[in-house]
Amino acid sequence: QLYKFHGGYQQDDREKRAFGEGKFYQFMMRTKQPAGKVPNKLYLTMDDLANTHGNGTLRLTTRQTYQLHGILKSDLKATFSTVIRNMGSTLGACGDINRNVTASPAPYANKPEYAIAQDLASDIADLLAPQSGAYYDVWLDGEQIMTAEKPEVTAARMENRNGTNFEGSPEPIYGTLFLPRKFKVGVTVEGDNHIDVLTNDIGIVVVMRDGKHVGYNIYVGGGMGRSHRNEETFPRAATLLGFCAPRDILYAVKAIVCTQRDYGRRDDRKQSRLKYLVHAWGMERFKTVTEQYYGKKFEEGKELAPFEFPTYLGWNEQGDGKLWYGVHVQNGRLRGEMKKALRNVIERYELPVRLTAQQDLLLTDVDPSWKADIMNTLKAAGVKDAEDVDALERLSMACPALPLCGLAITEAERGLPEINARLRTVMTKVGLAASDDLMIRMTGCPNGCARPYMAELGFVGDGPASYQIWLGGTRACTGVSQAYEDRVKVDNIETFMEPIFAMWAQQRKSGEYFGDFINRVGFEALRAFGKSYVPSAVVAPAAAVAPVASVDTAGRLPRVMVERNAFEALQAYAEKHNTTLTQATTDAIMKMIAADK
Repeated sequence: QLYKFHGGYQQDDREKRAFGEGKFYQFMMRTKQPAGKVPNKLYLTMDDLANTHGNGTLRLTTRQTYQLHGILKSDLKATFSTVIRNMGSTLGACGDINRNVTASPAPYANKPEYAIAQDLASDIADLLAPQSGAYYDVWLDGEQIMTAEKPEVTAARMENRNGTNFEGSPEPIYGTLFLPRKFKVGVTVEGDNHIDVLTNDIGIVVVMRDGKHVGYNIYVGGGMGRSHRNEETFPRAATLLGFCAPRDILYAVKAIVCTQRDYGRRDDRKQSRLKYLVHAWGMERFKTVTEQYYGKKFEEGKELAPFEFPTYLGWNEQGDGKLWYGVHVQNGRLRGEMKKALRNVIERYELPVRLTAQQDLLLTDVDPSWKADIMNTLKAAGVKDAEDVDALERLSMACPALPLCGLAITEAERGLPEINARLRTVMTKVGLAASDDLMIRMTGCPNGCARPYMAELGFVGDGPASYQIWLGGTRACTGVSQAYEDRVKVDNIETFMEPIFAMWAQQRKSGEYFGDFINRVGFEALRAFGKSYVPSAVVAPAAAVAPVASVDTAGRLPRVMVERNAFEALQAYAEKHNTTLTQATTDAIMKMIAADK
C-alpha cells in the first residue's frame, strides 16, 4: 500500500506464468509530470531506465506521465533514486492522493493563457504533494533533493483560517488518512479540451478577457470509473461550480479537496470518488459546504467559447521563432526503432519534451534549421508523420490492459490497432471516405483509464475477447456517452458496426461528426435501422481506402498455433519494428511464400 503512494504497483505478467511456479511478479513505476513537461535530462534518463531496469519500452499515459514496466524488486531502489536525482518524481503518482495534474501541453510562447495553465498545474501539484519526507527516507536514505515552490503555494497550504488543516501534522492537508480515493485535477484554456478537462475531480479553465487574465472557471465531480452490473457506479462529466480570481485559485482547490477529504465516503471504495459526493448532495449543498472551507462565495461562472479537441500533432509554430513537432505514438507505447530514433534527435538537439493527454509526444524548442534532419532521422526509423497516419489511429487511445494490468478482462493496447484497421475496412465498404474519422477509445475493464466514456465510440472490456459498446460521446469530449450493447465479441465487430456506419454514411448532415449523428438520431432509430439493414457487397473505390495495415481483416480472422520460440521471435520483431503481432506474422508468412516461389 505504501508503494502505491510513492508511484507504482506490483504487477503479474499473466503470459509469463509457468505451471507450478505461481505468478510472474514485477513492478510498474509511474512518474508525475505536471502539464506533461519533461526536461531533456529526464527524458534521456527514462529512456535509459527502460533498457536497463524495465522491459525495453516506455509507456506514455493518458494523464501525461511515464509508466515504466517490468522492474524487478531488486532494482526498485536504484530505479526510483535515479529518477529523483534526474529532475523527476513519482511521489503521489498512484494511491489515494492527488495524482498528476494535467494541462494543455502546447508550448505557445505567444498565447499567455497556455503558460498560465501549465504554471498552475505545477503549483497545484506542489500544493497537494505529500509533505512528510518519508518518500526520500525510503528511496534516498533520507537524502533531501532540493526542490522549490512558490511562496504563495506554501502560504496556501499552511493557511488555516477556515479549519482546513490538521495543526501540527506533517501532512497539514491530508492528515493521517489522506483522501477517500484517488483525486485528479486538470487545467486548460478556453476552447481547448485536449485533456478532457470535465473528466477530472476538479477541472479548471483559464479565463482571459481582452488579453488579460481575469480568473478561472472551476468544475467539480468528473470521473470515469464504474463497475459492470453495478448501476450505482457511473461515469460523470464535471459540473460548473463557479468562478474565482487568480489570487484565490489555490485556496479554492484546497477547499474542494478538504470537502472531499472530510465528507467523501470511506466505507465503500466504489462510492468514494468526489463525483458520488456531488451526485448525492447536489451542487447547491456541495457549493455551500465548500464555501465554508474557502471562506467566501464563488462567483458565477463566466460564459466560455465552445470546446474543441486539438491533437497537437505535426509541425507547429511556437510563436517565438521556434517550432514544435507532435509525434503520434500508437497507444503511447515507445519501443523499438521509434524509441531509438526519438532518443537520437532529442539527445542531439537537447530538446525538452512534452507528453500529451492523447499518449503522444511533442518535441519542443526546435530550431527551423533542424527540421529536415529530424524528419529524415524519424522517417528512416519508420516513424510516420501525422499526415500519413490513418485518421482513426490519430484519434484513438487505449489503456495497457493485458498482460500486466491486474484489472484487465481483455485486450486494449494490443488489440485496438487491428480493430481500427478492421473498422476502416467496414467504413470503406459502406461508402465513407478515408478522411472520415471518429474518436475511438478502448479499455480492458470498466475503470476507464483511457476515458472511453467520452469517446464517440468506446470499447469497454466485459469478458474475454468481448466488449461493451458505448456510443454518443462528442468530438469535443464534453458529454458522457451511453452503453449501447453488451458482450460484443471481437470476431463480430464488423457485422455489429456495419449497419451503424451505413446509417451514418446515408443519413448524416454535411460534416456531421459520428457522435453528433448518434445523439441526433438516437439509439432506437439505430436499432431499427440495424434490423432492416441488408449488408452490401459493394466496396468503395480504391482511391477512398485509407492507408491502414495491409491485412485482410474482413470477416473472422483465422487463428493458428505456433511454437513458443517462434512466438517470442515474432514478438521481438513486432516490438523492434513498432508494429502489431498480426502484421509481423503476416509479413513473415508472405516473405516465406514469396521465397518459395
